[in-house]
Order: sequence, then structure tokens, then C-alpha cells
Amino acid sequence: MNESEYNRQVDETLLAIEEAIDASGADIDYENAGGVLTLYFDDGSQIILNRQTPVRQLWMAARDSGYHFDYDAERGGWLRDSDAAALFDVLEESASRQAGEKVTLR
Repeated sequence: MNESEYNRQVDETLLAIEEAIDASGADIDYENAGGVLTLYFDDGSQIILNRQTPVRQLWMAARDSGYHFDYDAERGGWLRDSDAAALFDVLEESASRQAGEKVTLR
């Protein structure tokens, strides 16, 4: 994937996350600045998603761990590099832990 396609995929994904948070009804605030999406939780914790252009990955830092995702169009999107878990599945799990309630983003 070239850099332009990579940036398009990241931008679309970050926007989809924002829209999913809005639709979820969860009490999560967010800010998207400079290609970094930060989710803010009531307990003061954050989840940060940002692009890593040199390696064509999307990184997520949560209270429990940091994760790296590679884009795989054939398999349907961003997959964690360690076990191929889908980004939205990992994000839902982390967000649910940090929000103290079930967060559904799909």
C-alpha cells in the first residue's frame, strides 16, 4: 500500500471510530488533532490511536497495553500484528474496561 492509500485508510478509520462512539451512547469524549485520535474516559484515562506512517501501521495505546495494527484489505481491515484481532474488537474491549461499562462500537 502506498502512503496516500495508507493515509486514506487511517483517516477513514479514525472517522469511523468517532462516528461509532457518537452512536454508542457511551460517555466517551474524543479529540482528533493531527492524525491522533484521543479518547477520554470519566476516570481520567485515555486511549490514543495514531498513525505510524514509516511502518504503515495504526497504533493504539490503552491503559492495559499498546497495540500495533496492520491493514489487510483481503481480511477486512486493521488487524493486530500479534494475533490478527480486529481493531474494533480490541478497541471495544479496552474502551469497555476503561469506561467501566460495555461499549459497543459496531
